[in-house]
Amino acid sequence: MDSAELLIDGFGRVSQTAHRVLTGAAPDVLTFRVDPDANTISWLVWHLTRVQDDHLADAFDGEQVWTSRGWADRLGLPFEPSATGYGQRSDEVTQVQAPADLLLGYLDAVHAQTVSYLGSIGDPDLDRIVDERWNPPVTLGVRLVSVISDGLQHAGQAAYARGIAERR
Repeated sequence: MDSAELLIDGFGRVSQTAHRVLTGAAPDVLTFRVDPDANTISWLVWHLTRVQDDHLADAFDGEQVWTSRGWADRLGLPFEPSATGYGQRSDEVTQVQAPADLLLGYLDAVHAQTVSYLGSIGDPDLDRIVDERWNPPVTLGVRLVSVISDGLQHAGQAAYARGIAERR
């Protein structure tokens, strides 16, 4: 297995976990909050997908699926097109009330774009600097692992929230 295959597997695990969370989930489960300020399943999956879309488009000098393929219009969220969920307030979290099929469609489109990006890289590409705002600067490899890590954490949070919502 080469590094591209390993990374594709990691992103595949994010997608698979989010699929399991969303598939068959009722609308009230998708918007359930463990407490009044907790993130909803809809918000968590939208956010993890937006971050992956945003960060990988930037790292590979590509276009975001969110805007270039009409997902921002389809989901119709009341945020600027550049919003990824980072730093959003509790009242903004409640505004993500997308149905599971749309969240899955966006997730699948971003995952396909991710696999396409990763299919074009070799090991030397992982050392390329993609963000100089940090010290040390962020390499492509570090950025990819970071996005996988965040995605798995958010997908796990969504799975936990679904379990609680369905037991209440």
